[in-house]
Amino acid sequence: MLLGPSGTGKTFLAAGLCADAIENGYKAYLKTMEELISTLKMKDLTRSSLADYKILIKADLIIIDDIMLFPVEKSQAVSLFNFINLLYEKTCFIITTNKMATEWAKMLDDEVLATALLDRLLYRCDVISMSGESYQMKNRKTFFEPQN
Repeated sequence: MLLGPSGTGKTFLAAGLCADAIENGYKAYLKTMEELISTLKMKDLTRSSLADYKILIKADLIIIDDIMLFPVEKSQAVSLFNFINLLYEKTCFIITTNKMATEWAKMLDDEVLATALLDRLLYRCDVISMSGESYQMKNRKTFFEPQN
């Protein structure tokens, strides 16, 4: 788990790990939580979503970017849990988030489901805390500074 505020390089690092895994012959995929939820929601309705789903369940590594960035509806949270539970101990996960584990219950509006999801994701997991100033904002300071 890569944990830290926006702009600290979580997605950049995760994308690099994904690219490295692919270069070494692994089936690795990076999806935002929103993209993953959409795939799970639409897999029974569209061929393309079903194809994406079938690819993901055969993956060696799945990176879920910005997990819990936005509140999640109960049905979507259950779908996410079922997906992660299906791949539990079969697939490696890397997740990026700016939310502490204690905030997940709020985002899911369900403490029990949040605990179960975290239990699956954090099993044999290292949490890497990333900190510092937002890289994007640091390099865009001129945008926010008054012009003379």
